[in-house]
Amino acid sequence: MHDLRRSLAAFGTPDFVAVLREELTALGPDALGLQQALTAGSTAVSDDIDVMILRQSETSDGPGVRIGVFFTSVLGGCACADDPTPENEHTEYCELDITIARETGAARIDPAAD
Repeated sequence: MHDLRRSLAAFGTPDFVAVLREELTALGPDALGLQQALTAGSTAVSDDIDVMILRQSETSDGPGVRIGVFFTSVLGGCACADDPTPENEHTEYCELDITIARETGAARIDPAAD
């Protein structure tokens, strides 16, 4: 579980999106599960993580949010001087579902269900 108390406090206000984006990007790729979402690279990098809010809802447990995450991955072992494909960085995308517990601000982050 991850602490998103600031996002919980901001839910329903105009500041919610900015606060949630700040808290999620600070968590980094491991906490967001980006390594499991790779399609082109072999390692998710913490540089340039960008979060887009796709939808918000109120559940019995607390706020629910679906986010789209744009991030960068690298392909280890590439980019040698004589490599015919020196491109080492790849743009990746995944969608995640986040539920923030109303009582504690603890967040569960899962790959999007559909």
